[in-house]
Amino acid sequence: MFKPSQPMLARLRLTTKQVNGGYYKGTRTGSMGHFDSKGNYVIDWTKVRTYVVPEGLDTFKLTPFVTKRMNPTPSAYKKEIERNGRTYSTIDGMKGTDYLEQWYSSNPDEVLARETAEQEAVEELRSPKP
Repeated sequence: MFKPSQPMLARLRLTTKQVNGGYYKGTRTGSMGHFDSKGNYVIDWTKVRTYVVPEGLDTFKLTPFVTKRMNPTPSAYKKEIERNGRTYSTIDGMKGTDYLEQWYSSNPDEVLARETAEQEAVEELRSPKP
C-alpha cells in the first residue's frame, strides 16, 4: 500500500472527510463567543471586532481609488438602428441576442452544420418507421 512520506503529508489538504466527526476547519476569522451547556451561542463582546471611523474624514488629504467626479465611460459597442428610412448609430450595452448575432455571422460553418443536424433530426422523426 502506498504511504506518503512526511514532507508529502505536510502538503496534503486536511478536510472533514479525512477526519472523524467533530472536526471543524473554520475560516481563520476567529470565534466571537462560545456555546453554553444548553447549546446556545453566547457572544463574548470583548471578542467582537469594532471599527472606528477617523474624525475629520471630509478634510482628509488622501483621495479614494475612484473619484466621484468621473463621467461614466461610454460603451465601445455601437449599434446601427434604422428608423423612418434613416440610419442612426447608437452606443448601447451588448445584449444576449446581439452576442448570438455576432457569433452566427463569424461562425457560418458551425451554424450550417447545426442547422443541417436539426433538419435531419426533424426528418427522422417525421419519416415512418418500417
